[in-house]
Amino acid sequence: MKAHPKIIDRIVEAIGGHQTFCIVGHMRPDGDCVGSQLGLTLALENEGKKVWCWNQDTIPQKYRFLDPDKKIQPPKPGLKFDCVIATDAASFERLGAVGEHIQKRKLFINIDHHQSNTRYADINWVSQREPSCGELIFRLLKVANWPITKPIADLLFAAISTDTGSFQYSTTRPATFHAAAELVSRGANLAHICDEVYQSYPLSRAKLLKHVYSKFHLTHGDRIGYFWLKKRDFTRTGADTADSEGLIDHIRAVEPVIVAVTFEELEPDVTRISLRSKTDKVNVNEIAGQFGGGGHPAAAGARIKGTPLSAQRRVIAAVRRAIDRAK
Repeated sequence: MKAHPKIIDRIVEAIGGHQTFCIVGHMRPDGDCVGSQLGLTLALENEGKKVWCWNQDTIPQKYRFLDPDKKIQPPKPGLKFDCVIATDAASFERLGAVGEHIQKRKLFINIDHHQSNTRYADINWVSQREPSCGELIFRLLKVANWPITKPIADLLFAAISTDTGSFQYSTTRPATFHAAAELVSRGANLAHICDEVYQSYPLSRAKLLKHVYSKFHLTHGDRIGYFWLKKRDFTRTGADTADSEGLIDHIRAVEPVIVAVTFEELEPDVTRISLRSKTDKVNVNEIAGQFGGGGHPAAAGARIKGTPLSAQRRVIAAVRRAIDRAK
């Protein structure tokens, strides 16, 4: 393993000097967030620490198998902590309602891999090289020499696998495969994790996917693919917002498409956008940044106020400009 940065030593030392912890993650947690939060929670508990694990939102159905003991809970008021650790959250705002309940703390640590991270904590370990936060937690546990038990191996493998698109995204590095291999050797159940995450979907998601395939649009020489998810679409299909995770990849996979966009209605005047690029010449993190969001060069998002039509026009125009500059 390569020499580790001093920041990891600093985090390990800081953790050693504290006893009560709260591990927090971003709203609408994905597989990387869930795996990172829970993996770190279990590791700290194994070291004899008292740990709370909070998220504003519930775990999506397909990741609930990772939390059989229901450790991830909504925030509770009035608690004090020695240390709060945020995982996979690019900004303090991404913690949502959790943010107001973690003010009574001695130390705040931010562990993340997003290019757009705002360095909002006392100690910030932000490594854009790693394609997942799960890989950062894996490195932390290795440096700290804490046991990677089978449950932790399951969690960190799921985190790494989901944020690399099952090791398909261009951000996947040789070190990523090494980490995944070691996790499997330590007991991660590859077949079970992949079956739960990639091969088991509720019927509601299939209905939502049918909607996407029948309603998506292509524009700008078929290089931009986009679709809308309105509240009525979720109602009609019986789906919830967690069922929409990964739908954008089906449009991104259409051969001429360079950038795919999801527009999701949150409120009549608030639209959530997700962006995916399949060329390093178009950085969607920069596009999302124009609307107050961020993420990675190949995957980013934002929330936009205004009418749905206004949001669509502004975002599509920004994507057009980015593609034209990439020629």
